[in-house]
Amino acid sequence: MEQEARETPSAGAREAGAEMTEVAVFDLESYVNVELDMKEDDSTSKVGQNVSAISQALFQNEVEDQDESESDGDGDDDGSSTDHFNTEKSATRLQRCEHHAGVNSSLPDTFETSHLLFYERFKAYQDYMLGDCKPSEVKAFTADYLEKVLETSDWLAQWSTDVFDVLVEVRDVDFKNLKACVELVLPLQCDTRGCELNEDAMKSLLDATQHKVPLQELQVVYDESGDFDQTALALEHLRFFYKHIWRLWDEEDEDDDFDYFVRCVEPRLRLYYDILEGRVPAGLVTEYQSLLENCSQCFKQFSLVRSSLSTDSDSELDNVSMVEGLKLYDQLEMLKRKLHIIENPLLRYVLGCKGNNRQQCVQSRGIRASGMKVVHVVTVSCTNIQLQSLLSDRLLPLCSSEDTRIQFHTDPVAAVDSCHQGDVVIVLPGIYNVSSAIFLPDSISIEGFGLPDEVVIEKKNKGGSFVESTGADVTLSNIKFIQHDAIEGILCVRQGTLNMENCVLQCETTGVIVRTSAHLTMKMCDLYGSKGAGVEIYPGSVCSLVGNGIHHCKDGILIKDFADELDVMPSITMENNVIHNNEGYGVIVVKPNNGEQHRVPLDRCEDPTAPTSSSNSADVQPESVENNNSTDRGVDFTSSRKLHLSRQLSRNKEWSCSRAVQDMVDRQIFVSLQGNQFRRNIMGDFGTFFY
Repeated sequence: MEQEARETPSAGAREAGAEMTEVAVFDLESYVNVELDMKEDDSTSKVGQNVSAISQALFQNEVEDQDESESDGDGDDDGSSTDHFNTEKSATRLQRCEHHAGVNSSLPDTFETSHLLFYERFKAYQDYMLGDCKPSEVKAFTADYLEKVLETSDWLAQWSTDVFDVLVEVRDVDFKNLKACVELVLPLQCDTRGCELNEDAMKSLLDATQHKVPLQELQVVYDESGDFDQTALALEHLRFFYKHIWRLWDEEDEDDDFDYFVRCVEPRLRLYYDILEGRVPAGLVTEYQSLLENCSQCFKQFSLVRSSLSTDSDSELDNVSMVEGLKLYDQLEMLKRKLHIIENPLLRYVLGCKGNNRQQCVQSRGIRASGMKVVHVVTVSCTNIQLQSLLSDRLLPLCSSEDTRIQFHTDPVAAVDSCHQGDVVIVLPGIYNVSSAIFLPDSISIEGFGLPDEVVIEKKNKGGSFVESTGADVTLSNIKFIQHDAIEGILCVRQGTLNMENCVLQCETTGVIVRTSAHLTMKMCDLYGSKGAGVEIYPGSVCSLVGNGIHHCKDGILIKDFADELDVMPSITMENNVIHNNEGYGVIVVKPNNGEQHRVPLDRCEDPTAPTSSSNSADVQPESVENNNSTDRGVDFTSSRKLHLSRQLSRNKEWSCSRAVQDMVDRQIFVSLQGNQFRRNIMGDFGTFFY
């Protein structure tokens, strides 16, 4: 993730009411670009005006010199932006949150504060609520922020829980414990869910809590005067923080000496808005929510075990609890690490996510009970010449037996959904617009009857992957796939084998993904336009890339080496490919960080535009070895292959980064590497990313 930010005020500057001049944030995943231009306060402002200065900086924008204060962000044109309030106006600018139509409620309306934009929350947390605090200082910084902007008494609020909503009056605020002292408003105004509560029951409940309720459970009652706008917004920032940002285990971090906003708040806030705006795959969202739940449960169990231990006891029971606690601690650290990977935009890109839940529901249909096979012809219309050619070239050879039938379709998705194992789908020339993903759970063949540019399947609506294959033996040929407005890759081989030949893939996000234990053979294909990697290869997969063009992507080929989780390396064949004009590397390996630097420095050729060809420098064509049980023979073969490639590297200096290539050789990733050409890959031809 790239981030660029101008200076933010220190704690002392915040107390003096200084305002941040500009913040610009860039995200690999969402490409958020926010610029906040704020006018500086008059340098003669008095320290005694501390509270009003902070409030004005946080919630309002002066209307003078409007041309200078216009922001480049889209949110500045939104009338709901909190940065456009004016203290000189008595009327509120916040909207009323009205009850939904058909909902009978005795409660008054509250302020609408859930509409806040990314940069509004970003600015509030960075400049005024959290600043550069450590995790252990979060509560103190939050209390200090609330004390400066919150009305301390005499305002009405709706106390909202999972069971009830009730109207109360705030009499005092305990900032240190983030609680408010409230009194019940009479006559009772209350909405309940699944229970019955009367005035006496509510009074008893308040007596049990000493009339103190958490501030984040209060929603300020709507008031047109504008006197409580800042209170409503401050409580919204508090409520959102503890619901979506703060984690129970944040304060437990042994390394407490870091900027909590930079490490935790910012990436979590970005992830929240990326999910809200549909920029994160549904499978990843489900995985993230599951990890959060598991991590919370694990932390609670760990806390119970830890509290039960006696510091000066050597009993057998305590020893058992100690072992259990260590196991829970290791499990907790693993879950926290996985959450961090998803929350970090860069790691989220390079390490990927789990499968699509919808795809997992698609089951193989197997062979028809009758044993019949069907040839599915997809076309909206065709000429006599096309029909005659189709009959003579494909239909007659395929339908020579009596147990084969022909079906006609106008939609390729409908044709694939009708397939059973062994069926063939023939797509005639035309442009076919589809709105859903194509799932391939059976061993079928899909072929275009013509050149790829003549047989086009285009997916325009927003969604997940375009094509997902789990069949044991699937074939794709002579088709052009065009992807628009996507959040997942254009093609994913989750399991089984996919053979793809003479296809064109015009990508939107990631290109082709080869998951663990899946096999992909990709020949004579053209892949371009991916905002991620053109081809992502997971551990334990088998990938053969022969004669392809992979260009104008973020990275050409991304190889994932999760040595800490999986021992099986991917098996890759790369022959006669042209990998060029990619923004990052031609080939990059992602692997765990074992104390090495973040990225391996690369020694580029003097002319960065000059092509480098692996055909002269590192041809690897291992001799075929018959299957046998001889361990020594396998070791000799592996050593021979590594030695051969190492000698080629040492004799020829045309490689743009021999260290990264040598690392791939040591990991035994490549089965064959020859005849490939690398041109104008901006970061280099080969690289390594450590996480």
